[in-house]
Amino acid sequence: MIGLWVVLGTLALGLVTGVTLALRNGRVRAARRPDRPLPTAVAEAVDPTAAVTLVQLSTTFCAPCRHARAVLSTLADRTEGLRHVDLDITQRPEVAQRLGVLRTPTTLALDANARELLRISGVPKAAELLDALRPHLVRVR
Repeated sequence: MIGLWVVLGTLALGLVTGVTLALRNGRVRAARRPDRPLPTAVAEAVDPTAAVTLVQLSTTFCAPCRHARAVLSTLADRTEGLRHVDLDITQRPEVAQRLGVLRTPTTLALDANARELLRISGVPKAAELLDALRPHLVRVR
């Protein structure tokens, strides 16, 4: 009987964890510490001529990273003042560590001064991201 309770408890815990992760996937969050200095690789990726640069932190064998790249590059192509840069951190774990990134893809929205505006873990939802970025962009087509 105890074995049955252990199995049921494990299943319940797995279900709660799965639902929590699914709800957090792609959600736009405010920057934790917007004035924190960025790692050099990320700071160099910022386009100073763009109002917002989306820096996608990816790894080599990450399937959701390819989907996020498609969403973000399409959004950047059709939005004035928005740039997308994909930064592979497979060989640079110190970048993820300094930024507090626990999963890929994670996307940072940075202004022209390399200040973090917001962050997305997982594959972003284009409409939700565009709404969150609207105050920082000059004009959205």
